[in-house]
Amino acid sequence: MDDVLCNYSKAHEKALIEKPEVLFPQSQPGFFENLEPMKNAIESFHFFLKSDYFQPFILTTPSILNPLCYTEKRLWVEKHLGLEMVDRLIISNHKGLLVGDYLIDDHSDGRGQEHFNGTLIQFGQSDFED
Repeated sequence: MDDVLCNYSKAHEKALIEKPEVLFPQSQPGFFENLEPMKNAIESFHFFLKSDYFQPFILTTPSILNPLCYTEKRLWVEKHLGLEMVDRLIISNHKGLLVGDYLIDDHSDGRGQEHFNGTLIQFGQSDFED
């Protein structure tokens, strides 16, 4: 989700500027629920990934600093992608535990991505964004 479907980095940077005393803005209530979608993310998700060819799931890592993160990410998915995608939301600290053909992620390692059983596409490092 973060920095693939929703703009985590922009919100994090903005929060650090507005409240520099809060070292971990992602620990504040409402942080994840109010993230802005990435440019063209929602349209791309619906157009490409909800086709008959793909069976998309959303795999996201929670912030251990914010127990509300689990609920807020779920609410974000419902608001922006619809209730049917909530059933396809997986929250895990180790992305290598999941099986699939493709994992689109903003990082190539650190949360088990390097152990993913399919093809890892690092978002922001290819032409897939455009």
